[in-house]
Amino acid sequence: MSAASAWEIATKLRLGKLPAAADLAADFAGRLERESFRMLAISWDHAIRAGLLPGPHKDPFDRMLIAQAQAENLPILSNETLFDAYGVRRLR
Repeated sequence: MSAASAWEIATKLRLGKLPAAADLAADFAGRLERESFRMLAISWDHAIRAGLLPGPHKDPFDRMLIAQAQAENLPILSNETLFDAYGVRRLR
């Protein structure tokens, strides 16, 4: 699970766009552990890749997820069809 996902959840919670995520944000690490997920930190390589990604897509969270998927050869779990243009494996 990307650290960018935790960042996006917390941001949307703060903005009132995801009030149902309050419990998840309060115990994010615990939830990851219970679900047997590992946290993927954001590295400088991920940051450079995200910043240099071509195309008009402006969402910084999505750009980071794409960059991490490319760098780590990992699939992305998303309904965002825009991800397909970046050559990453998308799970729905």
